[in-house]
Amino acid sequence: MKILLLLIFSLPISLSALQSSTALDTITRNQSITSNQTLISSGQIFELGFFTPVGSNHSFLGIWYKKYPKTVVWVANRRNPITDPNVVLTIAADGNLVLISGGKNTLWSSNASKTVENSVATLLDSGNFVLMAEHNFNTTENYIWQSFDYPSDTLLPGMKMGWRLNDTLNGYITAWKTASDPSPGAYTFRLDLIGLPQFFLRRGYAKKFRSGPWNGFQLTGKGLTANPLFKPVFVSTDEESYYTYELTGAGVTRFLVNEIGVIQRFILNKESNEWEIMIQVPNDLCDNYEFCGPNGFCRINKSPICECLQGFVPRSQSNWGMFEWSGGCIRRTKVECGEKGEGFVRVKHVRMPDLLDCWVDKRMGHKECREKCLKNCNCTAYAPLAFNGGGSGCIIWFGDLVDVRELTQNNVQQDIYLRMPASELDHSREKMMVVGIVVSTACGMLVICLLCCWIAGKKRKERSLKSKNEYIELPLFDLITIAIATSDFSSLNMIGKDQNGRLLLKWPKRFEITMGIARGILYLHQDSRLRIIHRDLKASNILLDSELNPKISNFGIARILGEIKWKPKQSIYLIFFWSQAWMLWNDGKALELIDSCIKDSYIESQVLRCIQVGLLCVQKLPRDRPSMPSIVFMLGNEGVNLPQPKHPGFFIESSSIDSDALLNKDRLSTEIQLQ
Repeated sequence: MKILLLLIFSLPISLSALQSSTALDTITRNQSITSNQTLISSGQIFELGFFTPVGSNHSFLGIWYKKYPKTVVWVANRRNPITDPNVVLTIAADGNLVLISGGKNTLWSSNASKTVENSVATLLDSGNFVLMAEHNFNTTENYIWQSFDYPSDTLLPGMKMGWRLNDTLNGYITAWKTASDPSPGAYTFRLDLIGLPQFFLRRGYAKKFRSGPWNGFQLTGKGLTANPLFKPVFVSTDEESYYTYELTGAGVTRFLVNEIGVIQRFILNKESNEWEIMIQVPNDLCDNYEFCGPNGFCRINKSPICECLQGFVPRSQSNWGMFEWSGGCIRRTKVECGEKGEGFVRVKHVRMPDLLDCWVDKRMGHKECREKCLKNCNCTAYAPLAFNGGGSGCIIWFGDLVDVRELTQNNVQQDIYLRMPASELDHSREKMMVVGIVVSTACGMLVICLLCCWIAGKKRKERSLKSKNEYIELPLFDLITIAIATSDFSSLNMIGKDQNGRLLLKWPKRFEITMGIARGILYLHQDSRLRIIHRDLKASNILLDSELNPKISNFGIARILGEIKWKPKQSIYLIFFWSQAWMLWNDGKALELIDSCIKDSYIESQVLRCIQVGLLCVQKLPRDRPSMPSIVFMLGNEGVNLPQPKHPGFFIESSSIDSDALLNKDRLSTEIQLQ
């Protein structure tokens, strides 16, 4: 018996032997993980082991979801991929986790500043991989090292993104280089502490998106604010400053930056066991950093979306008229320091300007903040903050105001006050007086009209025309009305042509219309109170108003998202067009698709980008096709590298169909069902 016990306690315990009977969540000093072994958290939620990305010849040590679609959320050796199959993860003599290849090369180490000899490493149900002394309780204070301090491209619930100031630890997320390469990519999302804490999405050092600063009460960034699924937490003290979030229910969500620089929050659909995009940023053109230039004001629900802040005018009126807004705006009238009658105008519901040149006091009240700005000749604007229980705080800007946008979230409130010379304030008062008179007169007329309508309604009942879909409220016109309005559909009334029939609609306006359509579809899919799938989008269902702003029409077969499952249909003509586009794209001749009438006005990079995005949208596999937020982002950002399109879901050789027949509408009644 003594010999048996001696043998049992003297033999090293191998992980493979233990795994044969039960899944392990912990390794000790005498254990290791090889290429075919894993750790599994006690609740079977996360798994740690070695993986090889699709399309790669290299392996990595990572953590992924065990129950749900295999999605990698953390990678250890991002900078040093594994090329040798003889690799192990073990605990070294100094108590650190080490990844060793070929028996001698250290590819990665936890490199903890504090070490103990008898340490153990455990994979928790939160997805956190922690290193601690063997006999310590599993509490944060006892962790020697934890993976949550070193995020990859994903932020999980409980993971902190920000600064630990006592040891300058900075936790931030970095995108993968490509979809098949987890090494650090070009995009990062991190907290900046200059002035007030705020988050930046950067490509290298270049700013691409900004959350807006912490004002003592809330962050104004999309994806960071409150939601029924999770509770955001922001902490800012002398010791640390960070963002994290906590789940408020049984849902599963994750937050990441992908390889093309898009911030995404996913939610798990437990019925289909698939990840669905909940929030995506950049979501519109105003999310792009400094899109309207210095002193510009981006308002996504206006057309055009860029305008100058009050009291400012375009730096270059000609560029502004060509929708080239990057030059921004300058003051119409220079502010003379100490001028009698100068003051401020309030701009409501905005993301505060970037904190490039500012001054912050967390104790100063609103009145003192205003006076402080007036006393400084370089002060451009100020804003009250909400520190110390919401009652104090002041921020003052000097110089240009950069990256100002109107906020559309109802749960985010922030105003700024622009400094104005007396002449601008007088102009504003005159405008307000005129507006007041007009509004008062209009209200009086409205009351009279309503009274008349009420009296008329007592005498007779009007028949109402109801749409098949009660959710879609659209004006309806009969054919006779339209025919009269268009002079029986005369070509002289065709939008974009002059009286001689010559086409006037040049490429810049066409591209603006394209962007407007994309934003409209995005609104229907994501931002509308009722999420709507149109199901019949084509050129004839896009109307243009007097200023050539696009309006999506004909919702006759539209459906509320979730009512039905459906597959889109395309006409033979459209299928032939995309088949031709695919062949020309592969031959490097995509520009041959351009209509000759815009050959003198088109921008080659924009045209190619539109064609490429279009081909991405008709790829065979639905999972390869971009979402509408991605489409808007890709169309509006020249600097983004787009993935190469794959084979479309339909394809017709040019010789297999008579192109002349495509012009005969009577022969195009057949529709092909897409798979």
